[in-house]
Parts: sequence; structure tokens; C-alpha cells
Amino acid sequence: MLADLVVDAASDKKAEDIVVMNVSEVTTIADLFVIMSGRGERQVQAIAEGIIEKATQAGRRPFGVEGLKGSRWVLIDLGDVIVHAFVPEERELYRLERLWGDAPVVLRVQ
Repeated sequence: MLADLVVDAASDKKAEDIVVMNVSEVTTIADLFVIMSGRGERQVQAIAEGIIEKATQAGRRPFGVEGLKGSRWVLIDLGDVIVHAFVPEERELYRLERLWGDAPVVLRVQ
């Protein structure tokens, strides 16, 4: 499953507080959101690049990537899976888990 690949790639880069949410019942833009944090901009960039690399190797080239240059919030659109990698301050500010609170959490990796 693509979400498992994303979680594995993020874990390899020491991403923290990884959450997979099933948003298929609350939006048509994706089936799953994978949300995670890195300790700083360089780590968020490394996490995002690792996910992009593994997804591409698996034949799932991203449809789009936003925020990689600043790396405070990187969004990777893999079609049915949307990845959000944040620095802690940005994650707290945008609170996607709360914004999409009607979507069930299907996996949480501390």
C-alpha cells in the first residue's frame, strides 16, 4: 500500500508523530492524508525527498510537490495519498488533524 511506503520512508528519515487519516468520506481530493513532523527545516526537506525518492522508485511519481524550498510545510500529492511534512510550529499552527477531525486515524506512529 502506498501509505505504508510513505510511512516507511518517513520513518527512515526519523519523522516524528506520523498520523495516517482516512479522509475518503470527508473529501474527494484524496483517500488518505499522511501527516508528520521533522525537528527542523533540513529534516523536513530530507523526509520529503526520501518519500519522493521511494515513491518514484515504486512507480508513483508525485503529481505535485509544494514547499520543498522553504521546507516548513511540504505537501506531496501522490494522488490517493497526500503527504504533509511539517516543522513543529507549522503543524501546531495549521492543526490539520483537528481541521480534518471527522476523518478517522488509521495509523499513528510516535
